[in-house]
Amino acid sequence: MKKIAFCAMVLAVIFTMSCGNDGGQTKRSKTQLDSLLDDVLDGHNIGMSKMFKLTKAEQTTKRLLDSIAKLPEKSRQAAEPLKAKLDSLKNDLSYAEFAMNKWMDEFNVDSAIDNAKERIKYLEDEKLKVTKVKEAILSSLQKADSLLKVKI
Repeated sequence: MKKIAFCAMVLAVIFTMSCGNDGGQTKRSKTQLDSLLDDVLDGHNIGMSKMFKLTKAEQTTKRLLDSIAKLPEKSRQAAEPLKAKLDSLKNDLSYAEFAMNKWMDEFNVDSAIDNAKERIKYLEDEKLKVTKVKEAILSSLQKADSLLKVKI
């Protein structure tokens, strides 16, 4: 439920920001808070845009590991190097998904809204966190692309 509320809140912020555009008649300079919030939301949006692909990669990895487990003993032993790579990939993908969900559950867009100094500190910390989450997602997907690539 928190994820839905968070996504709705992000959409509301984007909608509000776009509705606030008066066709360039007045220029409002972007504050440090605005920039930080934009950076945090951009990191979130980039990560979230990859979640479907991440889930598909997790499913494919699990299916391959299950297939290896069903092989005869000699074939399983021969596939051990591939199994080790798939296990590592599975862990990376699972961590990336976990990290995004944890970050979204803990992120509070209204934190310290009435205290600019504390809000800047909060958003700087959140920017670091969401950047790490985004990097975990992108790097695990890069690993999945190279390991799961199927040639037709």
